[in-house]
Amino acid sequence: MASQSEPIDRRIRRHDLVFVGATGWRALIESNHLTAEPLVALWSERGWPLITRRAVPGEATGVALGLPLPPFAGKRRLSLLVPPNDIVATAPPLALRSVSHVAPRPWWRTLDRLDKLASRHRIEARVFGSLAWHALTGLNYLTEQSDLDILIAFNGGTNLHRLAADIAKIDAAAPIRLDGELVRDDGAAVNWREFHSGARQILVKSASSIALLDTNHFFLGKVPS
Repeated sequence: MASQSEPIDRRIRRHDLVFVGATGWRALIESNHLTAEPLVALWSERGWPLITRRAVPGEATGVALGLPLPPFAGKRRLSLLVPPNDIVATAPPLALRSVSHVAPRPWWRTLDRLDKLASRHRIEARVFGSLAWHALTGLNYLTEQSDLDILIAFNGGTNLHRLAADIAKIDAAAPIRLDGELVRDDGAAVNWREFHSGARQILVKSASSIALLDTNHFFLGKVPS
């Protein structure tokens, strides 16, 4: 399970894991009429995290979080709002290296190649999506259609074009589809495939917005408005 050692006063980013206290869970279940959802009760009992999501315009105040149910429970994503005071801890997405042991055996070589790529580029690789939730909960999130969802946090010294090309090479030889994002220091991110396509404009996502930006503007640190 993810560590709950992260300070809760740091800025929460997309894909972050958010842990809610027992009192907060009781309020969530009651206010969202979730008493008939057995998996939600299990989430509360086990202290499993929720995940940050982008708030919907017009939503009430609170931290916008999601609870993605596994395929056997309909693969629904529950949208929840949590008062900040009910959050007891946060954590970044799981490190790729930490989930390799629970991945299907056919994925192992791909995960190893991604881990070596991250070391070579001196960057950080994390996972979200089905593999991450399988690792966090032990529930069966993985199917034959599952993608491997990755987050590559780059830095100012990263050659993004070379990085995207290296990911594409791994993707071409992988038994699963590699999906995911290239993430800037401030949390703004772009889909790696879209960046690799050479498009003049790319869709940039942040915790609060989403917009098309000129590729050069993304490099310069500009954010969606």
